[in-house]
Amino acid sequence: MLAQKPYPETEIVAIADPVLLQQRAERLGMALELIPFDQHQPASPLPPGKLRFLPATLAHQVVCGRLNPANAEYVLDTLRIATEGCRNGFFDGMVTGPVHKGVINDAGLSFTGHTEYLSALCEDANPVMMLATPDLRVALVTTHLPLSQVSQAITKQSVQQVASTLHNDLRRYFGISQPRIMVCGLNPHAGEQGHLGREEIEIIQPALAELNSQGMQLIGPLPADTIFTPIHLQQADAILAMYHDQGLPVLKHLGFGNAVNITLGLPIIRTSVDHGTALPLAGTSQANLGSLQYAVKVAETMVKSRPKEGVG
Repeated sequence: MLAQKPYPETEIVAIADPVLLQQRAERLGMALELIPFDQHQPASPLPPGKLRFLPATLAHQVVCGRLNPANAEYVLDTLRIATEGCRNGFFDGMVTGPVHKGVINDAGLSFTGHTEYLSALCEDANPVMMLATPDLRVALVTTHLPLSQVSQAITKQSVQQVASTLHNDLRRYFGISQPRIMVCGLNPHAGEQGHLGREEIEIIQPALAELNSQGMQLIGPLPADTIFTPIHLQQADAILAMYHDQGLPVLKHLGFGNAVNITLGLPIIRTSVDHGTALPLAGTSQANLGSLQYAVKVAETMVKSRPKEGVG
């Protein structure tokens, strides 16, 4: 039998097809007793080998490592059930695994990522994607966009919305009373005073100046090729990058396997792993659990840190 590690202070509820859970436990040689989730019972952590579940039903039997568009709706169902449970107060937060976007789109369903899907479930909240390691936090102004569309998506409104959400949630969930946020420019050398692009001068600088006049600490825009050096990072509570591949390669290089994806700006707490589906590892015991364990730990921290009802 594989060793199983408990989370002694946390009740975890798996939202999945119970038949699938049992099959995978048997395949991996793990003892597993499934216990139905009862929303009317107080939370109670379980010992190793026992797991509470809330059922979702697969359309077709799963073959390890093989994508099947017929089960795409099932994947979205698990996210919907978890979100509804959080919004109804049955759960304190949700932790998600990786999702293969392509197979969901192959099923004819519109899906660009967890962040956008959860936003729609939460009545079009303004979500912000932030990835974090123990030593670095990176948030994004734009997320899953082709590079050719990034510049037009960088507006004064989008920069201010993301920067404000980042500022507020660093205070709300991470106990940082006055967050210090370093902001990347969009262009090489942060535009080189307009010679390599004018987005910094015409959009980013005015957006930051207005927020700073309201009491925030936003430093930038700074060149993205030097903002991640130690002299800057030691002064920053978070980095705000303009697009996905500007900030995340650095963070994943520093902390891959021990990082977490956090969706800020939602009415619920949501964390996720920092990696993809790793299909060749499906159904084996070779997957690295570090990011999933860290995602649970961060969700616990956020739950404990958030203000109580009617406070703050």
